[in-house]
Amino acid sequence: MGFASLLLLLLCAAAVCRAQPLPVKSYSYASFQRGDGSVSSLLFRGEAGINNGALQVTPDSRNLNSFLSNKSGSVLLPEPFTLWRRLGGAAAAVRVVSFNSTFSMNVFYDNESRPGEGLTFVVAPSADGPPPGSDGGFLGLTNATLEASPGRNRFVAVEFDTFRQPGRFDPDDNHVGLDIGTVASNVTASLAGLNITIATNGTAPANYTVWIQYDGAARRIAVYMGIRGSPRPASPVLASPLDLSEHVPEEAYLGFTASTGVSFELNCILDWNLTIETFPLLDKKSKGWIVPVAVAVPVAAVAIAAFFLARMLRARRSMERRRQERLGHTPTTNLPGMPKEFAYEKLRKATKNFDERHRLGKGGYGMVYKGVLPADDGRPEATEVAVKMFTRDDAECVDDFVKEVDIIHRLRHRNIVPLIGWCNKKGQLLLVYEYMPNGSLDQHLFRRGVHEQRAALSWESRYAIVADIAAGLHYVHHEYGPMVLHRDIKASNVLLDASFRARLGDFGLARVLELDRNSFTDLGVAGTRGYIAPEYSVGHKASRQTDVFAFGVLVLEVVTGRYALLGDPACPLLSDWVWRMHGRGALLGAVDQSLGTDGFDAGDAMRLLLLGLACSNPNPGDRPTMPEVLQILSRSAPPPEVPQFKPSFVWPPEGGASYDLVDIDAITIGSLAGTSSAASARATQDTASAGFRTPNSADGYFPALSSGR
Repeated sequence: MGFASLLLLLLCAAAVCRAQPLPVKSYSYASFQRGDGSVSSLLFRGEAGINNGALQVTPDSRNLNSFLSNKSGSVLLPEPFTLWRRLGGAAAAVRVVSFNSTFSMNVFYDNESRPGEGLTFVVAPSADGPPPGSDGGFLGLTNATLEASPGRNRFVAVEFDTFRQPGRFDPDDNHVGLDIGTVASNVTASLAGLNITIATNGTAPANYTVWIQYDGAARRIAVYMGIRGSPRPASPVLASPLDLSEHVPEEAYLGFTASTGVSFELNCILDWNLTIETFPLLDKKSKGWIVPVAVAVPVAAVAIAAFFLARMLRARRSMERRRQERLGHTPTTNLPGMPKEFAYEKLRKATKNFDERHRLGKGGYGMVYKGVLPADDGRPEATEVAVKMFTRDDAECVDDFVKEVDIIHRLRHRNIVPLIGWCNKKGQLLLVYEYMPNGSLDQHLFRRGVHEQRAALSWESRYAIVADIAAGLHYVHHEYGPMVLHRDIKASNVLLDASFRARLGDFGLARVLELDRNSFTDLGVAGTRGYIAPEYSVGHKASRQTDVFAFGVLVLEVVTGRYALLGDPACPLLSDWVWRMHGRGALLGAVDQSLGTDGFDAGDAMRLLLLGLACSNPNPGDRPTMPEVLQILSRSAPPPEVPQFKPSFVWPPEGGASYDLVDIDAITIGSLAGTSSAASARATQDTASAGFRTPNSADGYFPALSSGR
């Protein structure tokens, strides 16, 4: 076994020893009241105090304005925490605790002034409080002398800065920053685009809740922020690698600091909850055997695991050699019309070393990052791209990559996301797609979280988007040979270019069929709940009709602005709700209310709603084909006739379809947001629709039976 393998074994053994969970200690302050013992035990330093049930980290409003400016203060928990511990010896591994700090804050300034300077959550080396001269831009953390030697300052703080300091690279006067030994933040994130303003006044007062989550095992910090009383947002406002053991002493204090300058504000903490892992207490006698045991246990673990891990490493090396041999004979080396092969280093630089802040999405295959390619190699100007990184570590990963490259570059249509190039370096597989600046359709339809401030899509845009999706689906179903089944049509897989033209993406679950086949059968059910046709849930057979079903659900989402799954036990599916509106003679009442009563064309809205219901009919033979869909959307054919009540699902399908199982070459052509089935698959010959027809009336519904990714 080589040195690298031995090192890996040692690390694995150490990880096993460190994996035992630590006990967790919690602190909870629903408010801060004078006379409360737990509150009075807090360490108030500088100008900090309590008033109106809140921590006033700098002086409160009872003071004259002259006493509010140029102040600093801190409030710390009364006891230090052991934040990290060396497990043995000078070269031994270090374990760092994890913690979650959640607090609500109110930063308020007078209407006739401007705010300053800011507030922090701090991991402090001592309980001494703010140093002299720490007012103004020093945030109660440092002063001019300490700033001259940031490497000696053993603190870490998350700042909520309300005053832009020249020369410190502050993005603006409303940002979050990570301060390590200095108030010149190592990482900053502006809040301007997130509808968050830290400092508010009487014109638009607001309280915010902050969630700070530190993962000691991953050495990573994430900061979330939202209106007080709302759930934690899905995405952090700031996230960064952070190893506390490198920047703070083994024992440190947790709490808050704040400061004001010539401009001033009230820096208030309204409530606070802290949960933190704690190491067991050690006395002097116990410390004598900690090092021997900490060393002996990993060595014993190595001895036990060495044989098995060595075999595993040999198997992995053998698999990697086979992967490289397979890649060496793939069509990627000689594809007609294939875009260029990119150097890995160029893509790494384009994505800023695959920075988490540039991540566009993730799935079972890996990640997608935004990048910017410089103006060279025939590109007159810099080009924005989406770089898809395959990180799955299984035998099918290379096949998925090769098949995606082999097929997706042939799909040439204005409503399909185009492939620009590819990269393979020592098993690291990357695909480069054209970047879609307006994101995915779901971000505009549902406008949740960071997308809440997006304007509602106009009716004209919605109709055009439906027509674009239909054109792309018609292309892969009927124009491109051989036929492609998408198998995962949904709003998040529709991307919008700069002119809001819709393009189909995420062909990760797609299958290509031979020219004499029109369906595909596998052992599982691919796709997303709410979009899965009932016959596919039962028979595991994908066809054009199952894609049409998902398209119909998507059309209903576009018109109503509602999710495919409503979350209502009495009516779980969007199509059921729209069908009920249709049965009541109030179909237009399903149109997205954000459009208003005069913000849409009633005739076209009725056309799309009826089309969505027809396409999502439970019975595949009663759904229109994509050529018929295009005729309806172009208004060259009337809207489909849809029964007043949703038909019952009939299994097996009407018409006595026969199933001739034969092997085919099914090709996976990638994924921008999901995984493909690793199960073996077979295709079937089924009976296609003899033409779109009006189904029999019935009531009841058939919810999707199985979920995909």
